[in-house]
Amino acid sequence: MGNMTKEELIAKLNDIEWEDFEVKEARSEVPKSIWETVSAFSNTAGGWLVFGVSKKGKGFIVNGVKNPEKIEQDFTNTLRSDKFNIKITPDCRKYDFPEGTILAFYIPISDKKPVYFNALANTFIRTASGDQRATKPEIDSMYRDQAFGTKDKELTKYSFDDLHKSTIESYKSFLRITNPGHRYNKLGDVELLEKLQVIKGGKVTIGGLLVFGKYDNIEDLLIDFRVDYFEIPGTSYSDAEVRFTYRISEEENLYQYFFSIMDRLSKKIELPFTMTSSGLATDNQPQLVAIREALVNLLMHSDYFSSMKPRIRVFTDRIEFMNPGRLPKDLASIMKEDFTQPRNPIIARAFRVLKLAESAGSGFEKMFSGWQGYYKNTPEVEGGLDFYKITFYTKRTAVKTVEKGGQKGGQKGGQKGGQKVSLTTRQAEVLHLIQDKPDITRKEMADSLEINESAIQKHIEKLKEKGVIERTGGDRGGHWKILIDEV
Repeated sequence: MGNMTKEELIAKLNDIEWEDFEVKEARSEVPKSIWETVSAFSNTAGGWLVFGVSKKGKGFIVNGVKNPEKIEQDFTNTLRSDKFNIKITPDCRKYDFPEGTILAFYIPISDKKPVYFNALANTFIRTASGDQRATKPEIDSMYRDQAFGTKDKELTKYSFDDLHKSTIESYKSFLRITNPGHRYNKLGDVELLEKLQVIKGGKVTIGGLLVFGKYDNIEDLLIDFRVDYFEIPGTSYSDAEVRFTYRISEEENLYQYFFSIMDRLSKKIELPFTMTSSGLATDNQPQLVAIREALVNLLMHSDYFSSMKPRIRVFTDRIEFMNPGRLPKDLASIMKEDFTQPRNPIIARAFRVLKLAESAGSGFEKMFSGWQGYYKNTPEVEGGLDFYKITFYTKRTAVKTVEKGGQKGGQKGGQKGGQKVSLTTRQAEVLHLIQDKPDITRKEMADSLEINESAIQKHIEKLKEKGVIERTGGDRGGHWKILIDEV
């Protein structure tokens, strides 16, 4: 994050692939174009701004800045002025080179987005290596993120009589079976829903309506309420004979969607013996636990007011869960801190009481350990400004091991018994694309694998870190070089 050393700065200047890095000549003053990048970094994933460096062809030239103290003061003062809608505090660094002084500023991602200058229309986001003006749906998504964990607690105009009674009865029956000792089993319908925070002061909450409501009432609130589930007979739409062989029909609410989707998913993964569609599983079925946690994660973390819809796609080699709405933190932090705050806490509580989701934490640990324990590969998580996606590969050979040659550069015919390098399925797919076309672009890779360019960049960085590939030349005219003996 904001701790770049001089050596890392030099490395970045020589690495054209970085997306969180922008250089400006800024010889004698702060460039006016910089504010778009400040907004983009604040709204997307943070990044470094470097003054005193200019681009020349495929490389960079260190020019230095004439008055570093004044430029630093002018820049930081503006970030804390009324020019921006919130105050921004960058991490400031100064590096001395023979050619002159370079200033580097780390702009952190903001926890209060959108971040813009002068007017809301000047809201920018970072895509690949450029800044783009955010669209109205993207800005709306940022505002909804400010209400993370509180939106589903808002009250609707509906009351108990407007809820789907058969869903309530099904919920109570399931609770008695799965958690017979729970104190909620002794409560009446209204008391139970009040304990679940489905009803507050006689009114149904948004989260409560989504779980227990009638379709028509939910439609009045959200417009086009659905959870999409598709089964595609191929590894992509392009190699499938038809677009899909099954699409789930409309259900009354999220509770009904859960059981309908679990019934389909339980038939798409390997199970040691027959399972019911309830999603219940013992420790001997970690793969089913992982998928169940992924489905509940989708339901409790989705932004239901987004124009995108929660979506599950089942291909012949993988299952994808796409959540509208970004994660509140990066995955590493969520895993390390056992993060417990879902976007929709009332929805989460309803499923946790039934023991259909991890009662503490986000469920990511059970997803990862459960899937790894059976399929021997790691689910992949990727995302953007307003979504994240979790992919589970359904072939047990998905983690590939390649041989890293003993000779320098990993040339063919390297020494036997070289270092083993393990790759995820997606990394192996990227590697094969590079093998087939060494000058392939990130956009071409993204189009081929049907993922975004930022995800491709992360896989490229991992391959470079593992010593599997290296870049020769620039974006234009350059190519990738494979440093392993076998692909």
